Amino acid sequence: MQDLAPEHVEVAICRADELAQRRGLASELDEMWSYVGKKVEPRWLWHAIDHHSGTVLAYVFGRRKDAVFLQRQALLAPFGITRFYTDGWGAYERHIAPEQHHVGKENTQKIESTHLNLRTRIKRLVRRTICFSKTTTMHDLVIGLFINRYEFGVAL
Repeated sequence: MQDLAPEHVEVAICRADELAQRRGLASELDEMWSYVGKKVEPRWLWHAIDHHSGTVLAYVFGRRKDAVFLQRQALLAPFGITRFYTDGWGAYERHIAPEQHHVGKENTQKIESTHLNLRTRIKRLVRRTICFSKTTTMHDLVIGLFINRYEFGVAL
């Protein structure tokens, strides 16, 4: 074993929020399927959470198209995210720089858990159910109100 001389050691003391800023914010991105009216009319919840805390950063409803992905990315722009963890779907590959994009299920466990919690609490998101939304407006409102209340703490 080799000892390290004290003059070769550098110590930086900073607050936790400064450390997070230095390290760069990391985010988990994923999308969750549901439907409106009938299963041939899918509706996707595009979700982004902070990788370390699990805090919801942004969400958008829409089809599984690049345009909807770009809407969510616009909402994430002010956060200055430097690392994205995804499952490797095509839109992520096309629009996120390779040095910022990390593909793999090992880093998306928190967002998958969040989706499981949403499916458990909101029956409209369960795949086999008699509870479903008849309009996209009601679908987005019910799920959006739930996320705003329990993730952002905003009761409307």
